[in-house]
Amino acid sequence: MSGKNMRQADLRNENLSYADLSNADLRDADLSNADLWDADLSNADLSNADLSNAKLFDADLRNADLTGANLSGADLSNADLRDADLRNAKLFDADLSDANSSFANLSGADLRNAKLSSANLSYADLSRANLSGSDLSGANLSDADLSGANLTDADLSYADLFDVDLSGANWSGANVHPSTILPDGSY
Repeated sequence: MSGKNMRQADLRNENLSYADLSNADLRDADLSNADLWDADLSNADLSNADLSNAKLFDADLRNADLTGANLSGADLSNADLRDADLRNAKLFDADLSDANSSFANLSGADLRNAKLSSANLSYADLSRANLSGSDLSGANLSDADLSGANLTDADLSYADLFDVDLSGANWSGANVHPSTILPDGSY
C-alpha cells in the first residue's frame, strides 16, 4: 500500500499493524481506533486525518504530514516522529512517552494532558503549543522552541531544558525539579 492514494478512506477500527503505508495519501482519512502499531507511515500525508484513539506505538512517522490531524487519545509511545509536521494537530490526552519527535514541527498543537515523559523533543518547534497539564518529566527539550507555549501545570521535572526558547511562555504552576538548569542558567 506504499504510495497508494487512500484519501478520505474509512479505516476505522482496522488492524493495520506492520502495514507499509509509507508515502501514502491518507488526507482526511478516518483511522480512528485503528491498530497501526509498528506500521510504516514515513513520508505519508495524513493531514486532517482522524487518528483519535489509534494505536501507533512503535510506528514510523518520520517526515509524515500530520498537519491538523486529530490524534487525541492516540498511543504514540516509542513512535518515530522525527521531522514530522504536526502543526495545529490535536494531541490532547495522547501518549507520546519515549517517542522521538526531534526536529518535529508541533507549533500550535494541542497537547493538553499529553504524556511526553522521556520523549525526545530536541530541536522541536513547540511555539504556541498548549502543553497545559502535560507530563514532560525526563523529556529532552534541548534547543526546542517553546516561545509562546502554554506550560501551565505541566510536569517538567528532570526535563532537559538546555538552550530552550521560553520567551513569552506561560509556565505558571509548572513542576520544575530544583536541580533543573533553566535556560537562563539559573536553578
